[in-house]
Amino acid sequence: MKFAHLTFELILGFFLLFIIVKIVGRKIIHQITPFTFISGIVLSELLGNALYDETISAIYIVFSMCLWGFLLFIVEFLGQKIIFFRGLFEGKPIALINNGSVNKEALKKARMNINQLQSLLRQSETFSIREVAYCYLEPSGSISILKKNKYQKTTLEDFQLPEKPVYVPVTIIRDGKILWDEIQDLGFNEVWLKNQLHSKNVSDYKDVFLAEWLEDDGIFIQTYE
Repeated sequence: MKFAHLTFELILGFFLLFIIVKIVGRKIIHQITPFTFISGIVLSELLGNALYDETISAIYIVFSMCLWGFLLFIVEFLGQKIIFFRGLFEGKPIALINNGSVNKEALKKARMNINQLQSLLRQSETFSIREVAYCYLEPSGSISILKKNKYQKTTLEDFQLPEKPVYVPVTIIRDGKILWDEIQDLGFNEVWLKNQLHSKNVSDYKDVFLAEWLEDDGIFIQTYE
């Protein structure tokens, strides 16, 4: 009987979570702000504690999760419609480095020290503060960096070279199975696929762990061997 009751509550909780995330949006999953991070934790705790507390019936699970989901929806709605609430709930970026100089007051405001700032910079492939013109601490806790001109990566425009089209790689074989829908979307057929496999000395597609097609670079194949 307990297993039947637990199964019912798990299924109920699963679909309630699905509906709430669909209504509230993806921000609760990506945890864009500290508020959405905490909201996601509380939502999971509400469901988890209710499931394994035998004194709590299914109606209380529905009520608590719907109420919390409604509050989240209200917060998101207010944040979209009213700028004041947007700043209150989501926060604003903090300029940690401004025009090449570390803003000590901003570091204090963010409750960070220089070691933590350097660590975040290194995680963004920036190993010296001298490379940075501007650095913002986003509400999510990540940083956005604009490097000084001489430290920025060169582009085709810098060399006055013609711009080339960009193509998206398409997986056509995965785990020894052909993805025919992808091949048809590319405008190819079985004969084309066999020719591509033979060009890489692969006789059977079942031997292929992964095959990818890139328009300007051809086919990439990795076998199980």
